[in-house]
Amino acid sequence: MTARPRRTVVLLSGGLDSATTLAIARGEGYACHALSIDYGQRHVAELEAASRIAMALGAAEHRVVDVDLGQFGGSALTDRRIAVPMRGVQPGIPATYVPARNTVMLSLGLAWAEVLQANDIFVGVNAVDYSGYPDCRPEYIAAFEAMANLATKAAVEGTPLRIHAPLIALSKADIIRRGAALGVDYGLTVSCYQADEKGAACGLCDACRLRRAGFAAAGLADPTRYLTA
Repeated sequence: MTARPRRTVVLLSGGLDSATTLAIARGEGYACHALSIDYGQRHVAELEAASRIAMALGAAEHRVVDVDLGQFGGSALTDRRIAVPMRGVQPGIPATYVPARNTVMLSLGLAWAEVLQANDIFVGVNAVDYSGYPDCRPEYIAAFEAMANLATKAAVEGTPLRIHAPLIALSKADIIRRGAALGVDYGLTVSCYQADEKGAACGLCDACRLRRAGFAAAGLADPTRYLTA
């Protein structure tokens, strides 16, 4: 009898990092159950991108869960009254930080993983070329994993859960090189914080600047459609 592939939940935003993470999980032999969250973000084109990526990279399943963090606001990504920063990555935590976003997403991934009897969750957080979000740091991921193993039936009964963050210590260029080697089509992805409805990128927000610089440093053509040259 053929053994069933190991299952994992992969948080899939539709951006460059999460697409690379899905490709890594698939390359490690996991049956990947991709989870995207519609949290009221202004760049909803990324959710359509997530669907394309899940199909292109052979996800076993792709689900989109609605959790409207826009009800609370507090972020340029969920409240259109707050401007998206356009001056480049600055010191401190920017206005694009969404309070509790990664905690909410990982918690939903944890719930689905328990139902799937999956012992692994993959998330594409990065603490090198990033905007300074506190919930992208290695100590946060370690703390969430510890909490998950206190909170879940599977862990209490002897099957611990592991949170994989394979990109956390990589530069954007290294992430792009890794994904390209795994066959990721970055033309399918949307990273811009204020992409238009067709996914065209502003070229000026932190996400666009980091993405553009990453392709340049990697020595690879950037397939992104930018509104600003």
